[in-house]
Amino acid sequence: MEKRLYPKLILDALSHVRYPGTGKDIVSSEMVEDDIRIDGMKVSFSLIFDKPTDPFAKSLVKSAEAAIKTYIGEEVEPTIATKFRTAVPPKPANPLPGVKNIIGVSSGKGGVGKSTIAVNLAVSLAQLGYKVGLLDADIFGPSAPKMFGLEDAPVYMVQKEDGRNLIAPLEKYGVKLLSIGFLVDKEQAVLWRGGMASNALRQLITEADWGELDYFVIDMPPGTSDIHLTLVQTLAITGAIVVTTPQDVALADARKGVSMFQSDKVNVPILGIVENMSWFTPAAHPDERYYIFGKDGGKNLAEKLGVELLGQIPLVATICKGGDDGMPVTLQNSVSGAAFIELARKVATATDRRNDTLPPTHKVEFN
Repeated sequence: MEKRLYPKLILDALSHVRYPGTGKDIVSSEMVEDDIRIDGMKVSFSLIFDKPTDPFAKSLVKSAEAAIKTYIGEEVEPTIATKFRTAVPPKPANPLPGVKNIIGVSSGKGGVGKSTIAVNLAVSLAQLGYKVGLLDADIFGPSAPKMFGLEDAPVYMVQKEDGRNLIAPLEKYGVKLLSIGFLVDKEQAVLWRGGMASNALRQLITEADWGELDYFVIDMPPGTSDIHLTLVQTLAITGAIVVTTPQDVALADARKGVSMFQSDKVNVPILGIVENMSWFTPAAHPDERYYIFGKDGGKNLAEKLGVELLGQIPLVATICKGGDDGMPVTLQNSVSGAAFIELARKVATATDRRNDTLPPTHKVEFN
């Protein structure tokens, strides 16, 4: 007599399968959906899990297939689908729809003046008439609040028309600014694990009212870290600027920074290299140059890597003082200020050229 399949026979076999998370069988746990379909020796149905990330989903499907063949017969051909009580969340939309260009300012190591470059670049772009935002993403060493003279400034929330409450960036010198430094005690070290730091950074990006911007400049932490991965996973970065000094040690680390952005997984275009602290000129002898950290190291690295040298910034006391006093040097009528304005022009030109010749950058998907 030919064997016939019917729903109860299937359910009896499945009652021998237990869900590892509770130890209960999947039938009494109501994990077998009432959609059993039978066509001869072919049977199909769905198993229901609470969420898409259930760690036992794949193994439980295999156990259900094995139970049907064991308790009914090897000739049965089961097809088992998976459904979830919690829907798969949609991929997030562009978190900064009003931003035209996202520029990452990075360095292979600390102490090369990356934050000084990022701050003065942002203010210089604003001086040129662009709408600019600056995110201080150096979670463990935020310096933008001091460089803007906003260390004790309060941060408020603003309610949008759709009912969302968003962080309102502070604004000074024509630049919208947010930093973790506004949200923590400036006298205390930030002792966070990588996940906490990454989540805080995502909030500053996705839960802030950045609005319409021509340039969104990101002051990245030095080196390569979880924060860099968080940034390229959260935002489609238009291009990166790598800051170095002419010193060989800094150049070696800058080369690694360039390599990170150009890797197949990250694939963020390099807009160029900025050589900082290129030479020292005494105030009393403006025509003299002393190459304290070596000569043309950043220039030579740019040529070797085939990227543009965006600028050579001299080592001048007014640059340091401007950062300490909350008055970026680019706002001052000086040779140093003019150097940063020229840097901003070159960055704008490099960005336009990148947009004209390369496809848009995509957010990085890591498996």
